[in-house]
Amino acid sequence: MASYEMQESNLPNDEGKRILYPRMRLTGQIDLNELARRAGQYSTFAPAEIKGVVQSLLEHMADCMAAGYSVKIDGLGIFTRALGLRKGFERETGEKGDTRRNATAIHVRGINFRADQKLVGLTDRNCQLERSRKKFRRSSQKYTPEERLALARQYLSTHPYMTVGEYGALTGLLHASAVRELRRWAAQEDSGIGREGRGTHRMYVLKK
Repeated sequence: MASYEMQESNLPNDEGKRILYPRMRLTGQIDLNELARRAGQYSTFAPAEIKGVVQSLLEHMADCMAAGYSVKIDGLGIFTRALGLRKGFERETGEKGDTRRNATAIHVRGINFRADQKLVGLTDRNCQLERSRKKFRRSSQKYTPEERLALARQYLSTHPYMTVGEYGALTGLLHASAVRELRRWAAQEDSGIGREGRGTHRMYVLKK
């Protein structure tokens, strides 16, 4: 039995009123080992064989997408590659005389997936829902974005750097919201906030 909660939207409706929408509460995550074990119980294939087929499929999908194709798997969905600029390269402006980006500056930054309606329908038919008794955590609305930026500047005036976790504790934002807002501050030239490092070692500093 899956559970859901009615969560308040961060955006008002046309009348300016807050609205609620259903959100699934995740129970956990199933990996390929468990998926192959379950599938093996209802087929003549051993779990190791199923895993081998999936791994081979992944490699061939990657080859096809790398060659410029989208990959459609009936009943599952369509996979397409998403391109982006490598770290350290700025976007083209399209203005006359501006430096153009060549292939060395571009890489595959992700894979877009659009689910097949058959998969959506099967999931819907198999889904039995009950309303969760627990409430989703929401980011604090105690401060406005401008006030949070001021708090970040004040913090960095006495500390050499600030992590996402420290910004979340400072402002009351949950992790995902803190990440998005810090990225926005770092991209905004007049914010006074810059960033250094990569991945889990990324930190935010005062711009020089």
